Amino acid sequence: MSDTATTSEAPAAPARGAGVRVGLGWVMDRVRETEIDLRLFGMVIALAVILVGIELADNKPFLQPVNLLNLAVQAAPVAIIACGMVLVIVTRQIDISVGSVVGVVSMTIAILFFRVFPGTIGVDSPFGWAIALAAGLGVGALIGALNGYLIAYVGIPSFIVTLGGLAAWRGLVFIIAGGSTIAPDDKFFVLLFAGGPLGSIGGIASWVVAALAVVAVGVGLINSRRQRRRFGFPLRPRWAEVAIVAASAIFAIGFVAFVFNAYKWPQGLVDNKLAQDPTFVVPPGGVESGIPNPILLMIGVMLVVTFMARRLRFGRAIYAIGGNPDAAELAGINTRWTVMKTFILLGLLCGIAGAIASARLNGASLDIGQGYELLVIAAAVIGGTSFAGGIGTVPGAILGALVMQALSYGMSYLGYSTPYQNIVFGIVLISIVGFDSWNRRRAR
Repeated sequence: MSDTATTSEAPAAPARGAGVRVGLGWVMDRVRETEIDLRLFGMVIALAVILVGIELADNKPFLQPVNLLNLAVQAAPVAIIACGMVLVIVTRQIDISVGSVVGVVSMTIAILFFRVFPGTIGVDSPFGWAIALAAGLGVGALIGALNGYLIAYVGIPSFIVTLGGLAAWRGLVFIIAGGSTIAPDDKFFVLLFAGGPLGSIGGIASWVVAALAVVAVGVGLINSRRQRRRFGFPLRPRWAEVAIVAASAIFAIGFVAFVFNAYKWPQGLVDNKLAQDPTFVVPPGGVESGIPNPILLMIGVMLVVTFMARRLRFGRAIYAIGGNPDAAELAGINTRWTVMKTFILLGLLCGIAGAIASARLNGASLDIGQGYELLVIAAAVIGGTSFAGGIGTVPGAILGALVMQALSYGMSYLGYSTPYQNIVFGIVLISIVGFDSWNRRRAR
């Protein structure tokens, strides 16, 4: 008989916190099944934490429709430029002159309205806003083309070219303006691009936009499922697709109901409107502002640039160059022309951002656009774009811009001055780039 007796051992008790880890792991597995970008999901959580943190840090209520609207409208120019900056960084380039380009564009528009149009087509001409916008887009595209040519064809490093542009274009702003602020802009131009109660699409149109967004998400998922079945790719679980549509509907309805349409016209504005148009009908709950035009422009730019990056040959070439420039060249991609086109696109987006900045200021000051470089690059990097090239998403840049603007707006709201904001921006940018570098080394 053996000296050792056979005994049944009791199962080991789960370690403290194991249940929490298992529960969290189950949640993350379900999130992965939806195929949502976990980094973007984390960005949304971070943005929510920042907003709630600002609310808790001050006795005054922060999470009010007017504050959230101002935050989003102020983020729009930076987010629009960040959409183009993503593609530039993906190709392993950089542009630190975007703020000065915005300054040149804004000053060009202001000069046209203040000095050129009064003696030619007249003040507040019905065509003035279109001519000024075309001029601003043209100036931005020309500067982008010059930067792209010097970088792609002459071979000057992008950092040097755009560092020179940072100083040169800002100096040109001073020369054009003669050292003074230029104002005002065309009234319809301000109405179209500045936002505000009169520069928004109204309550009913906002509900239409929300409905179209939800329908677009549903149609996109149906089309994606058909394509996957056609080519034999794994299908996303149906519950995940239903959850995505439901989350999109909740997000769209919530923002329209509690942010965009929750902000009503001030009484003074309603009185002025009634004085101008006695037939104007004021609803019982007040006049709903709806989605501001700059936010619609931001959403439109995001959709167009995302489509270009994911669906067009131009976008595939950009990511191929970022992944391996030599291999892209051997594959027959015209790398020089592709890089130049990314800078032209970035210049055009600077033109749109310059129009919004000029309209919001109702003119142009000597420092307009100053500091955009830091915000735009930080927005792209925080949104997941890697300086190593080949990695980056446009929606991530939009979220990054909202996070940076939330930090800026929140710190101003809490009474912190610009130097303190710059310190926080610098720490955030270095931390994100450091984490990206560490993550890439760990993945090797």
